[in-house]
Parts: sequence; C-alpha cells; structure tokens
Amino acid sequence: QVQLVESGGGLVQAGGSLRLSCAASGRTFSNYAMGWFRQAPGKEREFVTAISWSGRSTTYADSVKGRFTISRDNAKSTVYLQMNSLQPEDTAVYYCAAGRRYFRPSTSSEYDYWGQGTQVTVSS
Repeated sequence: QVQLVESGGGLVQAGGSLRLSCAASGRTFSNYAMGWFRQAPGKEREFVTAISWSGRSTTYADSVKGRFTISRDNAKSTVYLQMNSLQPEDTAVYYCAAGRRYFRPSTSSEYDYWGQGTQVTVSS
C-alpha cells in the first residue's frame, strides 16, 4: 500500500501561483510514476501531468502546458505541482496518484493509489 497526502491548495486570484505537494509513504517511492489529476464540479476527473519514477520524463495536458511544472524529490518521497498563471478554469480538486505498471501513465486506470485531494480555487 501507498498512502498519498496532498497539501498546498487554497484560494488564489487569477494570474497567481500555487505549489501543491504530495507526500507518499508505505512503499518505495522511487519505484512509482506519479501523476496529478483534477476534477471540477460537474466534470469528470482529468489528467494534468505525470512524471516517471526517475523524474527525467514528464508529460502535460495541453491545457496546462507552459504554466504547470511537475517535479519530484525521491529522497523526500514527495511530488510537487508548481502552478503559475492560474485561471478560473483551473479551479478543481487536485489529486495525486501513484502507479508502477507504466512508465509515465496518463489515464486514471493506469494508477494504483490516490490521495484524498486538495481544493484549488482561482477567483477572477
């Protein structure tokens, strides 16, 4: 089992920044690819970004490319999501996820463990 706990969400004005963290425990963190997803009210959960176990490979949804950056610190068993130039459409609950079956998974079904989510609200 892997336990994931997100933090860093909050309320920010459009154009602002937030950094989310996701702390993992329970298994060897460096064995897992990590991802971030988000779910806005009334919408399905959508992929945001993912990072390979080593941190050398990343991928982003087109909607966040150039604004969001995923990174990881395997020594701290933590993955980060730096979000810049936030817009109201970025408002959602953000979830981190861990998976070890795929190199850099980009769909929900490819992940094995999920955090409880952290709310990000961007005001206009």
